[in-house]
Amino acid sequence: MPRKAQPKTDTTLLEMALIGYQSQLEQVSAKIAAIRSQLGQRGPGRPKAAVAAASPGRAGKRTMSASARARIAAAQKARWAAYRKGQSATPATAAKAASPKPKRRLSAAGRRAIIAATKKRWAAVRAAGAAAAQ
Repeated sequence: MPRKAQPKTDTTLLEMALIGYQSQLEQVSAKIAAIRSQLGQRGPGRPKAAVAAASPGRAGKRTMSASARARIAAAQKARWAAYRKGQSATPATAAKAASPKPKRRLSAAGRRAIIAATKKRWAAVRAAGAAAAQ
């Protein structure tokens, strides 16, 4: 029994499909380039000046004049001076600075009480362990 012959693919049909897909690829590439230009991203072969012109934000590094930096520094120093002046004027901080608290010490009786309580606690732990082992 003879096999069915496979129909030969028409090359013109494939060529037309290839042309159609290439045109679609060009359209998609153009849309991608438009979106990238809106985002301000540099594409291959795109000069930096075009990116700067396309992006509405700042074009380069912003610098501050020396006089402006001096004004800002002076204002900040004045704020800190006022803050420190307000801190030293409060009566609580003035009293603290005048008489520091004495260091607390543990009395001999307190130490003996802690030792006794610790020994009692460990004796209970050992008794519970011995009862569980039996």
